[in-house]
Amino acid sequence: MKSLFDLNGKRALITGATHGLGMAMAEGLAAAGAELLITSTTPLKLEEALNRYREKGYRASGYLFDVTDEQAAKENVEKMIQEHQKIDILVNNAGIIKRIMALDMEVEDFRKVIDVDLVGVFIMSKLVARGMKERNGGKIINICSMMSELGRDNVSAYAAAKGGLKMLTRNLATEWARYNIQVNGIGPGYFATSQTEPIRVDGNPFNEFILNRTPAGRWGDPEDLAGTAVFLASEASDFVNGQIIYVDGGILATIGKPMNEK
Repeated sequence: MKSLFDLNGKRALITGATHGLGMAMAEGLAAAGAELLITSTTPLKLEEALNRYREKGYRASGYLFDVTDEQAAKENVEKMIQEHQKIDILVNNAGIIKRIMALDMEVEDFRKVIDVDLVGVFIMSKLVARGMKERNGGKIINICSMMSELGRDNVSAYAAAKGGLKMLTRNLATEWARYNIQVNGIGPGYFATSQTEPIRVDGNPFNEFILNRTPAGRWGDPEDLAGTAVFLASEASDFVNGQIIYVDGGILATIGKPMNEK
């Protein structure tokens, strides 16, 4: 059974894996045996992340480019293949969010979010899938969101991109299944990261909302994503395709956290 989840000998490309949820998933893949290829647009963050991975004994290489720049992405993917022979796993994690109400949002800002969160995924998937097709196998994991299913104030561009990403995932799965490529998604719920730290305090209305809205009664720990990432990257998911697995503590399953029995 353990061999189903073994990633030894696999090369995993994770975009934007310099912090937060991307780093947690990358560490999960590395702990299962994968060699990491990570990307960033910030030299310092890339260097710091590589140091962290290597200090933990993981094999990791870094590449500096923007996933929305098709030419730069193409050159770097070619470089990765030259240096590492192949890419077995692609995790499309790089993304941005702009919290602006729709009536106040500039079209330029809307397009930027769509470009990074949706078009960038298409660019990277297309480039990496060519090699997967030649080898007749591969795993692509797109990082979706609960906003792939739900609306919310001030994230119209992000929700539009993540909703589109859900359908892109299903369509690529449909097209590429014939090449033994599985394309699936992970939809994280609300997680305890450095970005959410300011609102994860007692008395904060949003903190109380999340705790009361989540049946598990807590924020997610970034490490909660590692198992799902390993599953979707491994042989254990060879007949799972076009699915979005929501790792959200049960939020999407219910209209609210059940009241405690008295």
